[in-house]
Amino acid sequence: MTEIVLWVSVQELCQCGGFTEQIIVEAVDHGIAQPADGNDIADWMFDATTAHWLRKAVRLHHDLEIDWIAISMVVDLLQKNEVLEQQSRRFERQLKRFIN
Repeated sequence: MTEIVLWVSVQELCQCGGFTEQIIVEAVDHGIAQPADGNDIADWMFDATTAHWLRKAVRLHHDLEIDWIAISMVVDLLQKNEVLEQQSRRFERQLKRFIN
């Protein structure tokens, strides 16, 4: 099975996601987003899911006034929860095949 990964630049995140470069740097500094490529901010490339998690982080920061360190922990827990939910659905499908 082939996995397709879409890459997004900082400029594209700013234009399409409505983020500022400062927010992206904050997110990277606190481990919320990880550039997959690039040494300089202008050259950073992210996978497409970064916009999803950045949007959640910015919403937490603005709506609930949570600081970036706490947001980093919350996003990490949300990501782990998402992985566990995916595994659970996969195991349920596998179990149904054995039962039926």
